[in-house]
Amino acid sequence: MGEHKDRMLRGEPYQDGDPELVDERRRCQALLDEFNATGSGQEDERRNLLGELLGELGAGSWVMPRFQCDYGYLIRLGRNSFLNYDAILLDCAPITIGDDVSIGPRCQLLTALHPMQDHEARRQRWETAAPITVGDNVWFGGGVIVCPGVTIGSNSVIGAGSVVTRDVPERVFAAGNPCRVLKSL
Repeated sequence: MGEHKDRMLRGEPYQDGDPELVDERRRCQALLDEFNATGSGQEDERRNLLGELLGELGAGSWVMPRFQCDYGYLIRLGRNSFLNYDAILLDCAPITIGDDVSIGPRCQLLTALHPMQDHEARRQRWETAAPITVGDNVWFGGGVIVCPGVTIGSNSVIGAGSVVTRDVPERVFAAGNPCRVLKSL
């Protein structure tokens, strides 16, 4: 394993243009191209491609095309979970999705962080990443964006269009930009 991949996996600053990381993203994109080109009756082919792409694919889980991610192998999708159309999971750090999770259309789970204060580091394409964890039986409305480092507790619901910038506890309904707890469930 090269220096920048090792740094990325440890959550340290790395350069995303590192040849090893670029090759891994290209491999991922080739699998995604195949997955996204499948027809409506090709569920077995989709599952096989996801099995090759993802770090873990729980029994009974499925993903609708169009699906996008960076590496794939850092994504863990629990049992009986569902990603609707146009999901984007930027997995520069682990993304763990529990069992019985439903993620609405056009949701984004984004682990990448870019230097805000250091303009030169940004110009040189240095970045870091922070993991995202989604507990069991969580539901996302359409268009939810989850920011780096966020954990969403089990049995919570995130309202459509929310931008989740900080952790959400278990058993709540949260919504808005920035997302905030509106009531207990």
